[in-house]
Amino acid sequence: MNQEELKKFTGPASMSLVGAMKTIDQNAGGLLYVLDKENRLTGSLTDGDIRRWMIKTGKLDGTVGQVMNPDPKYVHPGETGLARKLMEQEQIYSVAVVNDNLELVDIMFHESCIRRPVKTENSALSGVPVIIMAGGKGTRLYPYTKILPKPLIPIGDVPILERIMNRFYQYGAQEFYLTVNYKKEIIRSYFADAGQPYTLHYIEEHIPLGTAGSISLIQEPFDGPVIVTNCDILIQSDYGKIMDYHKSCGNDMTIISSLKNIAIPYGVLRPGEQGTIRSMEEKPRLSYFINTGMYIVNPEYLKQIPENRVYHMTDLAEKMLKDRRRVGMYPVSEHSFLDMGEFEEMKKMEERMNSGDVE
Repeated sequence: MNQEELKKFTGPASMSLVGAMKTIDQNAGGLLYVLDKENRLTGSLTDGDIRRWMIKTGKLDGTVGQVMNPDPKYVHPGETGLARKLMEQEQIYSVAVVNDNLELVDIMFHESCIRRPVKTENSALSGVPVIIMAGGKGTRLYPYTKILPKPLIPIGDVPILERIMNRFYQYGAQEFYLTVNYKKEIIRSYFADAGQPYTLHYIEEHIPLGTAGSISLIQEPFDGPVIVTNCDILIQSDYGKIMDYHKSCGNDMTIISSLKNIAIPYGVLRPGEQGTIRSMEEKPRLSYFINTGMYIVNPEYLKQIPENRVYHMTDLAEKMLKDRRRVGMYPVSEHSFLDMGEFEEMKKMEERMNSGDVE
């Protein structure tokens, strides 16, 4: 690996966590190696480290130096056997290669040293029902949705709804509840011929009931956490870890959130007293956690959804917060959240799929 390639995986301790998360997104390696001014290895940082910090503090601010592991694993050139041993013992996917001065000269990745066993089955979501809200008209995607219902708009050659279910199926989910309304016959017809390996239950709205109202129409009782998701988003993350987090934290609801960076394309003025300018900032970037539209909810709270009226998942979340129930969030990176609700975002999703970045 040359120096230009190494830069994609490195950064200083002074780097902001938002900047580190963006770098980790772009290198797709899941980590950042921290270097000092002399290019010496001083720490390592994973996306999981950043997530735990954000969950613990509730803050986006902070630097890499505050969160990094100050004792990163490393080997010297030629120590491939030791690298393999470290990755097996520590359950890590890369090891830094440094010279005698601890200067980073290369990175050995898991694929370079170990042949990964092929997983034939992941049962993390076995027995977990998945409710997909697929009844909307998709007005933001008109005129596409004049012909096809939004869930069947293809990303590549596979409809977004089928991609969503396939992703959950990879983690063991087999029971899907589709709340349908607009052009529901076309959705039924498509999946009648698709030969999918999972079970579909159709919940028909006669009038639009929002992103949660139709859940009250489901008659089957649930005895464990339920996943509820919109039909136009895809989360590229480990669903097993998300479910483990929901359970281990004792959450009543977990909202999967995504870091969203927004660039202001102008210079921003900070006003002072009497019409003076206190400071100026050129094209600042703002960072927020946004609601992706995917939730994990304990079943007793789904029973609180009122019948025959428009009701949204955000209404349920607000009610639970008011009742002092534990509503948590599981942050994923901006790169892990794909949204096809608008033309521009759908185009980005197609580009990522064509590059092999979307499963």
